[in-house]
Amino acid sequence: VVDRIVVGSDMASGTAPSPDVSGDGWRAARVGLAALLLAAAGIGARATYGARTSADEPQYLLTALSIAQDGDLDIANQRSSGAYREFHEAALPTQTTLREDGSRLSPHNPLLPAYLAFPTAFGGWAAAKAALAVLAGATAAVTAWTAVRRFGVSRRTAETGALLMAASPPMAFYGTQIYPEMAAALLTVVSVACLTGADDRRSRAVTAAAVVALPWLAVKYVPLAAVLAGAMLWRMRTRPGAVAGWGAFWAVMGAAYLIFNQAIYGGWTPYAAGDFFTGGELTAWGAEPNWPGRSVRLLGLLIDRGFGLAAWQPAFLAVIPAAAAAAAGRFPGRRLLLGAAGTGWLAATFLAATMHGWWWPGRQTVAVVPVMALLIMKWADGLPRAAKTGWAAAGAAGVLAYVWLAAEATFGVRALIVDFTQTANPFYRLWSAALPDYMHQIPATWIRHGLWLAAAAALAWWGIAQRRRLGS
Repeated sequence: VVDRIVVGSDMASGTAPSPDVSGDGWRAARVGLAALLLAAAGIGARATYGARTSADEPQYLLTALSIAQDGDLDIANQRSSGAYREFHEAALPTQTTLREDGSRLSPHNPLLPAYLAFPTAFGGWAAAKAALAVLAGATAAVTAWTAVRRFGVSRRTAETGALLMAASPPMAFYGTQIYPEMAAALLTVVSVACLTGADDRRSRAVTAAAVVALPWLAVKYVPLAAVLAGAMLWRMRTRPGAVAGWGAFWAVMGAAYLIFNQAIYGGWTPYAAGDFFTGGELTAWGAEPNWPGRSVRLLGLLIDRGFGLAAWQPAFLAVIPAAAAAAAGRFPGRRLLLGAAGTGWLAATFLAATMHGWWWPGRQTVAVVPVMALLIMKWADGLPRAAKTGWAAAGAAGVLAYVWLAAEATFGVRALIVDFTQTANPFYRLWSAALPDYMHQIPATWIRHGLWLAAAAALAWWGIAQRRRLGS
């Protein structure tokens, strides 16, 4: 399926494919199946002690039920009938504004509920989570395939990197948590695969579909969609007619999106239907955003003790030297990887209302984690054997973090979004002590922050030096 969707012609961007590509689709499928099974192993993990799902998850499930049962987005009758009791035993927060006609619309975009409508209606919350695990498997498969066929990464490194990504937080947990993050990650990596292959009709159609779909998953993906659309238009820059045509297409799709939101939700975004953005839709960015203060997240999203990516998967630290090496390197496709990853990271830094929230850590970055993984795999493929072994060992610690905490949350020892930092995992408890805790800003927090800034600079220098030594 991967080959049929995004194969195009190998490496129109210039990187040589593997000598024998006939089995790459099957190898990617094996990675995807393993990722699917690993994600599915976490289906039983509870979000909180009073609810199997929490925060926005019940809202997505109720909307999915409404689509399947009533053919609309109104969840008023699902709420009044207590349809949520199966997956949220405690009282359900409102989130919605009661409209004049008595209807209630969940303040979230409708594409994920539409995808989950059939499995939720016929298999309940567990089937909905299984449907997301399928997306997790597909994301891992496309990531592994893209690494080999588009960026010339060795099969062993690609398969190892894709599995480490898929079997670690945050990807493994968002493979079953009811959020649009995994779907966005899949659309993003599929777009990258298309945009680094042949510039043909099929790749353009798939990329265009992904670009259109991203905002329907969540408004926060509009910047990422814009970068991917811009990359596609740039590839066609020598054909002004094609650029104008696709530009007009996206303008029409954008207008349709805004018109739909105005007609259905009563505003420019679904946030208009919520009861929590009382100061207007733009307060989704924060009521009084401190933009300079948010710059701490540039590093904090990676190393925060509880909510940083590297706190749970230390191998993600490799994104620093990998990104630096790509910026200093010359391999085809690097600008797309850096642009997509950077856009997602900057959106999580400056547009998200908070880095810490009632969700599993890393939520705002999931959409670009596969792109980060591609950068890491491209860089790690040229490492000396000892360094590559160290990277894989760090990755194994991330897999342990997922398996350990998923087991604790499944058997009621911990809950995924309540006390996950109290996990008994000895490696996390030891490793996290070296990381800054930005939720409790004391002098020791800023001492650690300064030390990690220096460490990040050293890692970036190492990445550049490694890339120059390899001459690529």
